[in-house]
Parts: sequence; structure tokens; C-alpha cells
Amino acid sequence: MTSLANKAATKAPDGTGVIELDPWLEPYRGALKHRYAAYQTWKSTIAKEGGYEKFSRGYERFGFQVEKNGITYREWAPNAVEAFLFGEFNDWSATSHPMKKNEYGVFEIFVPNNANGAPAIQHNTKVKITMIKPDGTRIDRLPAWILRVTQDLSVSPNYEAVFWNPPKRYQWKNKAPPKPRSLKVYEAHVGIATTEGRVGQFTEFTANVLPRIKKLGYNTIQLMAIMEHAYYASFGYQITSFFAASSRYGTPEELMELIDTAHGLGITVLLDVVHSHACKNILDGLNNFDGSDHQYFHAGAKGRHELWDSRLFNYGSYETIRFLLSNLRFYMEEYRFDGFRFDGVTSMMYLHHGIGFGFSGNYHEYFGDSVDIEAVVYLMIANDMLHELYPESITIAEDVSGMPTLCRPVSEGGIGFDYRLSMAIPDMWIKLLKEKADDEWDMGNIAFTLTNRRYKEPSIAYCESHDQALVGDKTIAFWLMDKEMYTHMSVLTELTPIIDRGLALHKMIRLVTHTMGGEGYLTFIGNEFGHPEWLDFPRAGNNSSFHYARRQWNVVDDPLLRYNFLNEFDGAMNHAESQVGWLSAPQAFVSLKHESDKVLAFDRAGAVFIFNFHATNSFTDYRIAVPEPGKYRILLNSDEARFGGHDRVKLDGEFFSTPAPWAGRNQYIQVYIPARSALILVRS
Repeated sequence: MTSLANKAATKAPDGTGVIELDPWLEPYRGALKHRYAAYQTWKSTIAKEGGYEKFSRGYERFGFQVEKNGITYREWAPNAVEAFLFGEFNDWSATSHPMKKNEYGVFEIFVPNNANGAPAIQHNTKVKITMIKPDGTRIDRLPAWILRVTQDLSVSPNYEAVFWNPPKRYQWKNKAPPKPRSLKVYEAHVGIATTEGRVGQFTEFTANVLPRIKKLGYNTIQLMAIMEHAYYASFGYQITSFFAASSRYGTPEELMELIDTAHGLGITVLLDVVHSHACKNILDGLNNFDGSDHQYFHAGAKGRHELWDSRLFNYGSYETIRFLLSNLRFYMEEYRFDGFRFDGVTSMMYLHHGIGFGFSGNYHEYFGDSVDIEAVVYLMIANDMLHELYPESITIAEDVSGMPTLCRPVSEGGIGFDYRLSMAIPDMWIKLLKEKADDEWDMGNIAFTLTNRRYKEPSIAYCESHDQALVGDKTIAFWLMDKEMYTHMSVLTELTPIIDRGLALHKMIRLVTHTMGGEGYLTFIGNEFGHPEWLDFPRAGNNSSFHYARRQWNVVDDPLLRYNFLNEFDGAMNHAESQVGWLSAPQAFVSLKHESDKVLAFDRAGAVFIFNFHATNSFTDYRIAVPEPGKYRILLNSDEARFGGHDRVKLDGEFFSTPAPWAGRNQYIQVYIPARSALILVRS
């Protein structure tokens, strides 16, 4: 926590410390106090059960616990009258292993070891729980805390639970790297990370993709679709088994090896966690687990998301909170993830879930009757727990609403995230590419969108994520170059005006977003090199084809294809940031937004950034304000031939400042800035 945060929290221990940073919150002092009091109530309740440390270890009590003399299995199912454990170990006898129910609705059974000392339930064998409802009907379910579920599509689309107890536990080799000062995130999906038309594996990602990420200079991986989901095409956002890493990619130990290897490369690993909703599947999900519709979820319409066709958690329920906090703790402890990107935060924080609601930015939208206080308080509790138990952990919120205080510490009255995703930035770029000619691009609007973020609430900027890659949309590369990507990306073919423009703007859009847009930067796997086409998972509508559910690494590895230029630039951009550190620096000082010249210039972290978006005009001896007097040199030039440019600028050029006021600074330099190119200059 910063000294400023400490000061605010000390001055206002009632959750109103955030007002010191943002006086516009003053009219909502009462609402801030109310939600902070609700947070304190939950924290006091959790303290009675040993605090976060003990309360969040539910995975060590529930589910299958292997002990010296046998296996204990516990399950919370308050609506069930009777429960039995069955599986391959007892030839699927639904009555031979009855469970005892306590006053809290928890069923328990101890299965002693065999006479030879071996566990009665063998590793990698199928298990289930069968329950009797109050009306006498029997229901079979997969254990809610199960660590592994598998699917055989040739038999059924439903998952089957597997008791996972390998004879050897994974032996970790590497310590996690320190928390990055400048977050450079590579958003990845293991399943699509292969060139072949099939589901990629953890082992392949470890061997083939991790080295690419390291070489490109990304220091953080955000892994999508890890928590088990029955439907592959859901992109991992319809979770059925929360504690099971998806078996379609390999074993739990292979995921551990992936994370361990990433740590050895100095890469932080985040999990894309889905606590905003759950799959409505009954046979292999949490829905109607004990025969009721309100065990982990809200009852009735309140417990259903009308757009996502999924179930909504009851964040006011004691056992639901235990389940979700333990889920976070489980991935931190057992898999050694370094933090989380929380999906669907907007849907969580509002009773309308953002459906059909356009946020105007007026503060009453964030503190009125439409806010789901229980969900907001859960997010406060989750962030507080993670940062208390794991001070180096990172949490990122996917929120489109612009909720104030989202990324301020809980001790001030904030919600406690470290970063929010700047979701307006990709929308701006797609809108420009779809609707505006190049000479209509508004430099002022680009600068405003890239710098329009809340003071002291860090943001992660990105041009495109997985959302923009999905079928029905286009990647930036496809918007820029479209069908010519199929015919003119070879260096042996003509450099057409469309490809020339596409390469230039692809680099410039990324660089201006990276340097100006936030305190972190994110790309989606493959988009760094302008991956051709879109992303479409196998489904009924495409005859279950994997053709678009893969990454064509072959095009970037071919030195005769121009994709390599974009990939080289992406790496150079990240490595330049490592030298300058602009992501961990205060916001950029924008010195120039010239609409007719289409030039945008600013300085940040002592470096000077110059962008000429003009389609045809290059400028000689162009005056650019610089923050300090001295001699400047080129650190990065988007027009280099190795980046697919035209080498119009000499890399060894030196630029001496002139001591005269210019564009808000006390000195300026004069540069040659070619059309559709960008420069980063640093003091020698």
C-alpha cells in the first residue's frame, strides 16, 4: 500500500478515505460507509472461524481428503435427506457407502484403506455422490470440490468425476518472480496454442509457447479457460467444476509444470477466474446440486443471467463465500498462480448486470439502488484476502462501467483491485478502423481516450483481446489488410498500399496504446504478429471444425512472410519499455495534438514519443517539446526495415534541445518524422 493510501485509510477508518483522492465522492459518503460496514461485518464473521487463513482452506476439508488410514469425503448439501458415495471402487453401489449429515448440512464419510494399506479408492477412478431429496427422489452429482473431471465425447458430452491421487506429487523447482513493476500481459488460451486442428496441450504450451512469450518481453501470462468447462466453445466462461483444471489440456501436474517453467523464465502467471456466474448444467455442474435451486445461487429469476443463460452466485451466503474464497486460495496454493483476472465484474456489481444499461459516468450509477452490495463486498473480501495472504499477488478487474474506487485499497474504502482493463480503448480503435477515413482520425480524441482514466487507479491498456478476435468481429490486422493478407504478406510479392498501410498502422496503434494508455499493457495470443483471420471454436455451426481454433505459428516463423516484421516490432516495443519504464511512470504529458498534420507527441518517464499518423506527409525539422535539456537519440523507430518499414530515419541521429518555451515545455528538439511512423527518443 502506498503512503498516500495509508494516510487516507488512517484518516478515515470507516471506508471514506477514498474521498481524499476524489472529492466528487463526497455526496456518496453514506454509501461508502454502508458498503465498508458490510465488508467489516463479513470480515468479523470470517475471523470467528480462524480468519482468512483458515476460512479459505475449505478445499482441505471438503471434497476428498487423503489421510494416513483412509479417505474422508465431505460435501455440503443441506437440502438432501440422505447421501451416498459411489463409484468404480464399490462397483457403483448406490447404497453401500452411506454418509452422515451434521447440523450444518454437511455430509461426511470415512473410507478406510484396504487390508494391504492401499487406499480403497484408486487413483484416476470414477466417483459420484448420490442423494435423496425430501420428496424421495434420487439425484446423482459430481462432487462439488472434485479436483479432476474428464469427458469422453464418444460416450456423452457430460463430464465424469475422477478421484485424483497420483503416487508422486509434483516437485516444484522455481520460485515465483517478484511482482512486475511494469505489467506486460500475454493473454493466452492453451487449447488454441497449436497449429494443428485439435486441442493444444499444457506440455506443448510449456515447450513451444513459453519461449516465444519470454523472447517478446512479456513478463506476465494470463491463462484463459483453465477452470473446467463442459462446452469448449464457451471460451472457458461456463464453469462446471471450479476446482478442476481442464482435463482437455492434460493433467494437473502438467499445468503445474507449465507454471513452474514460466516462473523459471521470470514470468508471472495469472488465472482468468470466473466467479461472476456458473454453468447451468445439473449433471456435471453446481446447478441444483442438492436438488434445490438456491444452494450456491440466488433462487428464482435473481439467480439466472438472462443473456449468459447461467446461474448467479448468492454472495450473501456463508458457504458460497467459503467456496469462492477457497477456490482462489486453492489456485494460489496448489497451482501457485500469482493472481487473477476477475471476469464479468460489471455483471457482478450491478443488479441489472449491465444488460441494456449504458453507463454515462454519473456517480449516482455507482452508488444507487442498482448496485449489488453483496457482490461488491465479496470482491472487497476477495481482494483483501489475497493481498493479506499474498502481498505480491495481482488482481485485475474486467469492468466496463468505470466504477470509482475499483482499484483503491480496501482499507481506504476501495474495492481493492490492482488494475482494471481499459475496455474503451479497443472500442475506439475498432470504431476508427470501421467508420473513419485516415484523414478523419481525431488526434485529440485518441489522446483523450488513451489518457482518460481515474487518478491513482492503475489501468491495463490493450488494442485487442480475445473479445476482438472472436468470430463476428475482426482483429486489427484483418480490419487493416483484409483479403490481401492471403495474397500479399510474402516479401516476394509487391508491397501494396493496403499492406504498407496495414503494417504501419498495426505498429503505431500498438505503440501509442502501450506508451500512453495505462500502467499495464495486454495482447492476445497471436495478435502481436497480426494473426490472420478470426477465432472460432468447434461447434455445430461450423461442423465442429478446429480450423479457426488454432494459432498459425508457421506464418510468423517464416522469414519470407511479413508477419515476422510485426512480431519483431512487438518484442522491440516491450524491450524498449523495460529500458524506459513508462508503464510504471505517471501519466504522459501530451505536448502536441496537431489535427491537420496528424501528429501526436508526448513525454513520459523522461522519454519522448512522436507519432505521425498522416497518410502521405512527412515532416522535416518538426518541433517537438522535450521534458529536459540535452541530447536525444532514437530508442525505437517503427520505420526500420526489420519492422517492415522503409528506413527513412537514420538510427544514429542526434537531436540537441533548444532552450526556448514550446508546447508547455522549456525546450524543444527538431526531428524528421516520416508519414505513418513513430519514434521513441531518450536522452543520451
